[in-house]
Amino acid sequence: MSIRKSLFIVLSMVICLGALPAAAQDDQVNMTMWVRSIPFQTQALVDQWNASNDSQIELTIIPSGEFVTKMGAAIAAGEPPDIASIDLIYTPAFAAAGQLVDITEWVRQLPYADDLTPAHMELGMYEGRNYAVPTGVDGSFIVYNIDLFEQAGLDPDNPPSTWDEMLEAMRAIDALGDDIYGYWFSMACAGCNAFTFLPFIWASDGDVLSDDYSEATITTDPIVGEALAFYNTIWEEALVPEGASIDNGSNFVSAFTGGNIGMAGMGNFAIPLFTNDHPDLNFGVFHIPGKEGGAASFGGGDVIAIASGSAHVEEAWRFIEWTMSDEAQIEIYAANGQIPVRLALEDNKYFEGDERQRTAASALRVGHTPYTTVYNDLFNDPNGPWLEMLQIAILDGDIEGALELGQERFTQIMEG
Repeated sequence: MSIRKSLFIVLSMVICLGALPAAAQDDQVNMTMWVRSIPFQTQALVDQWNASNDSQIELTIIPSGEFVTKMGAAIAAGEPPDIASIDLIYTPAFAAAGQLVDITEWVRQLPYADDLTPAHMELGMYEGRNYAVPTGVDGSFIVYNIDLFEQAGLDPDNPPSTWDEMLEAMRAIDALGDDIYGYWFSMACAGCNAFTFLPFIWASDGDVLSDDYSEATITTDPIVGEALAFYNTIWEEALVPEGASIDNGSNFVSAFTGGNIGMAGMGNFAIPLFTNDHPDLNFGVFHIPGKEGGAASFGGGDVIAIASGSAHVEEAWRFIEWTMSDEAQIEIYAANGQIPVRLALEDNKYFEGDERQRTAASALRVGHTPYTTVYNDLFNDPNGPWLEMLQIAILDGDIEGALELGQERFTQIMEG
């Protein structure tokens, strides 16, 4: 059963069950928190909170693939976690189903409300109300091998800022040897290519969805076809290894660590991994460029919310607000290489002198995330329209056919 079908089955159960009475509070508030199995320093946050507060939080890590179904089922059964760290792409569906507490009035009182990462704030809203705020945030960018840039006669201090400049750099690096390639993508991974390919479209002022996210614009926005043609050129000129065409994401990060890949789409999660586990890897990062310039990033990661039915709403908000404080954002997030959720805090003592971290953090200033209650069916499903469209256009070279198929299947899913 698909995540979407499971989610809406449990939502129907919630409607049938109706509102359940809140449990009486104990003298000491004991709360529960669920997080998917990408914890984003959540354990460190909870440990610090528990060490300095009378209220206590019990953290449960849920496998990412099971989180949506288990969360919905728990709320339907009247046994929700008080606090949930949710993959932001699923937040609109939870909010639309009435499964999250409206926190608008609290959010409006935050002195830094306008400084929170914009993509996450947008996904945390429904019908003009706030239901979630950013917690473990990430953004996409291009990582590049400085040594290969230098060997190819490229200036590593001035990385590409347009599609043509990227192609020129890929070709120069590819010319270094048979086992060296200019680029990497995991073309059998739907989510990977939403994270790293969509920003090429956004940075060029294009999109696959309309401004109000109500309809697909795949065949009406010319930038979509041009971006597919850009990637098709990379494939046709063999600027990526042949094995990239069947990679399902298992080498999404590790391919770059071999030292023979010039550039690859990546996220902030890779920076501490490369730095700690591959200290000899000399790399830099730059924003994903548009066709003629500009920049964009996919706003990924999690938002944090209070589940409907929680008996400790006010105390749960007190914890959530603390997670956005200077103390938590700098001494727990930034200190461990995590991007702060407040844009102004990208300038902090832990990122000083590391332009890679600063660039990764600033990418979220131009972050976007598709807002839809059927994100999984559109973009994440390995049998869905997004991946099929990309493979037909990029690997087969049938760009017009891919655009028509994408438009048709996106429309069917969105209207259905």
